[in-house]
Amino acid sequence: MSDQLKRRLGLTEAIALNMSNMVGVGPFITIPLIIASMGGPQCMLGWLLGAILSVADGLVWSELSAALPGTGGSYVYLREAFRGTRLGGLLPFLFIWQFVLSGPLEISSGLIGFAQYSGYLLKGMGPWGMRGLAIGVGLVVMLMLYRRIEAIGRLTVVLWVGMLATVLVIIVSGLANFNAKVAFDFPPGAFHLSRSFFGGLGAAMLIAMYDFMGYFDICYVAGEVRDPGRVIPRSILWSVAAVAVMYALTNLSIISVVPWREAMQSKFIAADFMERLYGAKAAAPVTLLVLWTALASVFALLLGYSRIIWAAAKAGDFFAVFARLHPTGNFPHVAVLVLGTIAIAGSFFTLDDVIPALLTTRILVQFMGQIWALHRLRSQPGFEMPFRMWWYPMPSIIAFLGWLYIFATSGGKFIAFGILTLLVGIAAWWLKDRELQAEQAAIE
Repeated sequence: MSDQLKRRLGLTEAIALNMSNMVGVGPFITIPLIIASMGGPQCMLGWLLGAILSVADGLVWSELSAALPGTGGSYVYLREAFRGTRLGGLLPFLFIWQFVLSGPLEISSGLIGFAQYSGYLLKGMGPWGMRGLAIGVGLVVMLMLYRRIEAIGRLTVVLWVGMLATVLVIIVSGLANFNAKVAFDFPPGAFHLSRSFFGGLGAAMLIAMYDFMGYFDICYVAGEVRDPGRVIPRSILWSVAAVAVMYALTNLSIISVVPWREAMQSKFIAADFMERLYGAKAAAPVTLLVLWTALASVFALLLGYSRIIWAAAKAGDFFAVFARLHPTGNFPHVAVLVLGTIAIAGSFFTLDDVIPALLTTRILVQFMGQIWALHRLRSQPGFEMPFRMWWYPMPSIIAFLGWLYIFATSGGKFIAFGILTLLVGIAAWWLKDRELQAEQAAIE
């Protein structure tokens, strides 16, 4: 049995993986949240700025993944950029530390969304019924991933097609019944540049970036991608461009039919949208398609994130048990089982807490940290960069400032949560490092 992953994923599979992660159930559960963040259709500004940030940050990911196409994504970039320094041990450890929590929380949001939309079809399902359903879906996804990467690549494309069909149905229905007066019914003072406006804009961008997140998912399984220097950057940029257009059309379609004051109160906005246009008989199949996209998102997330933990463990930076590959399927089965279990536990919380918590936990070390890593790698003489972003360093500066703005406007308790997670991780690394130094001294 080989202990190496096989490079079997091409451009189609890479785009499918990214887009399945990006769309998923996200926009169908967050449209009410993003409208509420700014109190009207001006929340579309948050979507626009989120798209700009995704493109800028996607160029950062493209450079890093093309230069370092190993499984693990940010873990690999931080380790290589700071190799030979104390940060070379600390930052990769901190990334894995926070990722063990934030990764499963992102998967949890998909499970929560699946259970929430199921409530439209299963009337009267209480909170415990929804939690039981989320548990069941989590177990099914783990079972789906318990197979070889070739089969997973084909399954990813199938789920992707279902996701595209869902979005297409909503966009076509909305554009055919588009009402500009409803879509652009701005409340008085909608664009008054006050402190609350910028706070709301930050909250809207946080939700938008949660929905856009996934444009980099292929980087986590880069060790299984053919011709990564060409495939990965193209898959990222095509995914961001396609999803940005899809999001804009989807959101405009929905709020042009369902007035925003009603939309922000909805628990299953896509179903309410179709019911308003064509009745309950049309809403039911669209709800099933939304559930399909939720399943595709959870599948793509757990696939990518299990590879991150595997890569860290294989390099000796995490518990060795996670480095094990399945004896016949040759996939990281321990990581799949553990992360899936944590995600199921996270599905017992609410989206209002899960989404800000998973983002503020990741911003400082992963998103902002790897921008710093990119600049360090570029400064190394002779370091080969198969892909280079346009107009460097402007996209990386935009990405850094955009993530900083989102973190600063996320709310006191979530800022505290992100910082506390970071500080506890530093303490854990210090204890681990002292233990390692003591072992080396004893050997000497």
